Amino acid sequence: MKFKQKITVMLLSVLCFSCASQEKPLQLQSGDLLFQGVSSTKLSEAIDKVTQTDSATHFSHVGLLEIEKDGVAFVLHADSEGGTCRLPLTDFLKPEGDSIQTVAYRLKQPWQNTIPAAIAVAKEMLGKPYNFSYVLSDSTHYCSEFIYRAFEQDSVFRLNPMTFKDPVTGDFFPTWVDYYQRQGIEIPEGELGCNPNGMAASDKLECLGIVED
Repeated sequence: MKFKQKITVMLLSVLCFSCASQEKPLQLQSGDLLFQGVSSTKLSEAIDKVTQTDSATHFSHVGLLEIEKDGVAFVLHADSEGGTCRLPLTDFLKPEGDSIQTVAYRLKQPWQNTIPAAIAVAKEMLGKPYNFSYVLSDSTHYCSEFIYRAFEQDSVFRLNPMTFKDPVTGDFFPTWVDYYQRQGIEIPEGELGCNPNGMAASDKLECLGIVED
């Protein structure tokens, strides 16, 4: 399905402080990052709870947009069901069985030249399994790790120590305790990693708005 050259975005300052306050036409371009809000799954909610930033975003997933010369748009991302894959934008915007919001971000001008190489690297990583441990790996990838790896050669994004604890109580969230017990591994508290909320807070990105399908 061909990508519409112009899509409508609702620019809400509640979600992105850097967005304008009114609607206006927006033309997405290759290299834009598409962040998706928290879904109805417990794991998605758990990711959001331990990755909050001052930007007040609530993202649990991210993908990299690629628009071909004929206007067909695809999203490169790491999915818990399909692993690292490339799928049509329309399918990314409407995942089966869930209704979630997608917000577009764009690299600021000084980093625009990193996009072609990042897309090439992302394509080289396609076909790998999903990284369910969330520990950095060369053979498996989770969503924000996939994006980090794509732009790694140009040092666009940073890694930070991960936490799986409730910021109020200091205790591990029960969802994460159960999650890692089922995997038979220790919670990787303090290990370097990345997440969608932290990535969206990068000063190298600007928020464009909510993508309307």
